[in-house]
Formats: sequence, C-alpha cells, structure tokens
Amino acid sequence: MAYQIEYAYTCHIGKVRNNNEDNFWCCGESLDSENKGMSHVCSGHIKQADLPLLAVFDGMGGESCGEMAAFLAAESCGQYYKEKKKEFSEDPEQFMNGLCSTMNHAVCHYGKENKINSMGTTAAMLAFGKENVYSCNLGDSRIYQISSEGKLGQLSLDHVLGGGRFGKPPLTQYLGIPEESMGLEPTIVPQKAEIGTRYLICSDGITDMLSDGEIADILTREISVSETVELLVERALIKGGRDNITVILCELVEQEKSLFGKLSVSYTHLRAHETRSNL
Repeated sequence: MAYQIEYAYTCHIGKVRNNNEDNFWCCGESLDSENKGMSHVCSGHIKQADLPLLAVFDGMGGESCGEMAAFLAAESCGQYYKEKKKEFSEDPEQFMNGLCSTMNHAVCHYGKENKINSMGTTAAMLAFGKENVYSCNLGDSRIYQISSEGKLGQLSLDHVLGGGRFGKPPLTQYLGIPEESMGLEPTIVPQKAEIGTRYLICSDGITDMLSDGEIADILTREISVSETVELLVERALIKGGRDNITVILCELVEQEKSLFGKLSVSYTHLRAHETRSNL
C-alpha cells in the first residue's frame, strides 16, 4: 500500500525542571546534548517508501547524565538508520533489535569511558513498512495508536518494577543496561498500516500529566497533527508540567489523495487570485 506519513513534533522543558533530559529522532532531526527544548512545533510529511523512523528518548541520571544518554541514543539512532535502513525491508524486527543494541552500546560505552555507573534513557520508536507499522520500546515512554474510528490503544509496554506506590517505580528495561548482562529485551509490536490511523510517541511529561481519556479526547479532534501536538503540550503544562515533554504525532495518509489535496489547494488559491485581479 502506498501511503505517506504526516508528522509533527516538539520538545518542551516543562515548568519545573531546569534542564531537558528528553531528546528525539524524527526524520533526521534531533537536539544537541545541552538544550532547553524547542520554542515551536515542527511538522512535515514523508513517503513510506523512504522508510521513515520516529523515536523519543527520556534520559535519566544525575549531573547531566540523563541528557547525554538521550543525546547518545538519538545520535546512534540516526547513524544506524542511515547505514542500515535498507535492511528494514528484509527483516523489520531484526532491524529494530539491532538498532536497540547499537544505541545501548553507545550509552554503555560512554558510561564506561567516563566512569559513570548510573545513566540511561528510555526509547520509544515507530518504523513504517509497506503493510505494517512496527512499534518498539524500552522503558515507560509510550506509543499510542488511535484508529480512524477513534479507538485509543497503547502499543508500548511499560517496563517498570512494581506499582510505584512511593514515587515512580524503577525501570526494568532501558538503554544503558550493561551489555554483559544480556538483559536488553525491547517490546516490538507489528500493526497493520491503515489510512487514517494516528500514532503518538511521547515521554512521561505527557502521560504523567494527562490520563488516557484526556489524550484520546485530544487525538480524536478534527484538527491537524501540528495543532494536536500544540494542544497536548498546552494541556500538560496547564496540569503542572512537572517533567520534560516530548511529543511526536503522525497520521497515515493516502499518497495520491494527499497530492490531490495539495493540487486542489493550489488551484483554489490561483482562482481566488484571478478573481481578485479581475475585480
């Protein structure tokens, strides 16, 4: 099936934290290791045939280790994608497993070189095949799917220990797990690609502030992906904005219809210009 992905993304430091430990990799874009987030929402579109990859990272660790872990994950994600993306078509799950191992090595290597014992980052990713969309996650950054009928479902698995009665529970999976432990086990879920489906990837700056019901209400509104991202961040900030907020939202769109729509807009604009000129 020929389709394209309309996407929008942003990263906000929140209202409480002084530093930003989130990062992302969205169609070639990411943030530097030291940053204060973004001041706006970026958007674009890409054909599925170009094998797009979207990812969110939420770093953890004191003394700037969290932002470095998230940065290293985003950087190695981009390098792996550029070198190996043709392999995705041959074996998507092997591609995603290899990507996770590569990112984990980057974080672990930096930790060993700099004698850092506690640094890591979550990872939540989407990769788009011809027939299936593949979600992959480590940690508690979430991936949601909302169907064209408005049904919300969580594709990612929260890799956490216990119920977290006394604060946030520790993660059982993340990038930064010692390689010698052989403990890296990403959750990979294929879903049939269907036109009209929206996918949300976000850090817990969204999910700690908004319930699934509130997220579903926003995602089902008949507004653009860019406007939806703006509204998600706005609501999370209103509810307290206690953590960094990173959001990537995308929608699967028919390639031909999307092109026709752009031509129709251009034609309408041209006719309007001609009409004004004749007045």
